[in-house]
Amino acid sequence: MSFLRVLIVFNAYQLRGGEDSVVDAELALLRGHGHEVATYFRSNDDVSGISSLALARQTLWSARTQDGLAELIRRFQPDVIHAHNTFPLISPSLYWAAARAGVPVVQTLHNFRLMCLNALFLRDSKVCEDCMGRLPWRGVVRACYRDSLPASAVAAAMLTLHRRLGTYQHKVTRYIALNEFCRGKFIEGGLPAERIALKPNFVDFAPPATQPRRGILYVGRLSLEKGIRTLAEATGLCAGAVLRVAGDGPEAGVLNDLSGVTALGSQPSAVVRDEMSQAIALVMPSIWYENFPRTIVEAFACGLPVIASRMGSMAEIVRDGETGLLFEPGNAHALAEKMNWALSHPVEMGQMGRKARAQYEAEFSAEVNYQRLMAIYQEAIEEVKG
Repeated sequence: MSFLRVLIVFNAYQLRGGEDSVVDAELALLRGHGHEVATYFRSNDDVSGISSLALARQTLWSARTQDGLAELIRRFQPDVIHAHNTFPLISPSLYWAAARAGVPVVQTLHNFRLMCLNALFLRDSKVCEDCMGRLPWRGVVRACYRDSLPASAVAAAMLTLHRRLGTYQHKVTRYIALNEFCRGKFIEGGLPAERIALKPNFVDFAPPATQPRRGILYVGRLSLEKGIRTLAEATGLCAGAVLRVAGDGPEAGVLNDLSGVTALGSQPSAVVRDEMSQAIALVMPSIWYENFPRTIVEAFACGLPVIASRMGSMAEIVRDGETGLLFEPGNAHALAEKMNWALSHPVEMGQMGRKARAQYEAEFSAEVNYQRLMAIYQEAIEEVKG
């Protein structure tokens, strides 16, 4: 394939997270292979300066996006537009601007926003799919988005309007699902199966030097959906547990004063990778589906097996007994059992770590990801041209 001109579109969150890292990585990947890349970025930091009514209007249809993208498309002449998050400031008007200009749109589905107001399929610490494939009125009544009935009503209005307009059915050339589990959920929720391609997230770095391994590592936001309460209870049940926690968030206090826990706070990537090179296992006790935890890929790249909840994409990525261990989500006793086993079987965990690294090289490396991304772009370009 010849070099492409790619326009990346992303509505950044106020708190940097996994999606930001994915966007940065794909930008570097494309530019590193010689493609010309332009960006159309907006940030939710701007929300505070917008009235509630103006924000609601922009969420449904952003004239600023429509006009700004039309001008950028005219100047840059992209072969393809690759959109990541568009909520709330960019809005689905992006897709219509691209269609008018005859430019294919590839949309990565990082979460379940198109089916669920809070994008997590989670309510009251349990999986909830009540709005799957339906008008999301239940999410409005329950104030599922930001615990706000008005904000939930706006998010629901956006989904309802653009479902009725056929935006999601006809104006997106290709969707990217990050794994088979999520692809199945998006199809169940009404997206066209023939337009949903598969491409996981990736990381691109050499593994740190091998070091003696000890203890369990947690990396990520300390929030309810991440299963921090399950982790805290399991740690208390785990004899001689050594748990290092890299991250911060509203549930940080749950882990305070637990014996054997070292709180590292938020750490830069280099420090996290060094921690991964020294741990016996990474633990991921999430109680929601997790579209595609990039942390798992980072662990695999470091030869670190993962102890994860048996649900959603985690049960698809982590091969139980081969590249890690799975336990029933929310079951602290089951998690403690797996943690105890890992700590008492370092040789077996080392073997799993080597298999995890092999899985990374075969499925989640930068070059494998690049080839898949190019194939998706080419499919989208040919469909619009044809």
